[in-house]
Amino acid sequence: MIGEMGLKYPNKVEPYIGKIASYLKNKNPKLRERSLNALGRIGRADRDLITPHLDEIMKMRDDESGDVRLAFIWACENIATNAPELFCEKLEIYYDFLSDSYEKVRIEAPEMFRVIGKRKPEYVKPYLEKLEFIAQNDEHPIVRVHCTGAVRITKKALEKSGD
Repeated sequence: MIGEMGLKYPNKVEPYIGKIASYLKNKNPKLRERSLNALGRIGRADRDLITPHLDEIMKMRDDESGDVRLAFIWACENIATNAPELFCEKLEIYYDFLSDSYEKVRIEAPEMFRVIGKRKPEYVKPYLEKLEFIAQNDEHPIVRVHCTGAVRITKKALEKSGD
């Protein structure tokens, strides 16, 4: 609930952000997952509120829980919506997630390329050929659809920018 409040009223939840971030180290995976979701929503509204915790957030990509890794991607997508520059140099992380052992992570990973591709297409451009291959060959239909969407959005943004 604090994350959703933070999306609309980020300054009102500022006093709680440190506590929310502290749950990233909790032994309970559900608390780590929910913490990531909240930080992502708050960061979508005001990236400056979560950037002191960005390194902690980025460490969650290696979490043992698939649901936490999925929440990591969602949080990054939320933050990247208005602050893509925070993730442009980190796209290899999301490319690696296309081979993750957890199906839901594989499904969601291409969405980060769509988010960045819409705003900073030049950073996704080096991945277009790989994403097109996955879009045509992955065993999972939703992974294929999401890769196709990322490619389409990125190419459209590249055309618009004249690249």
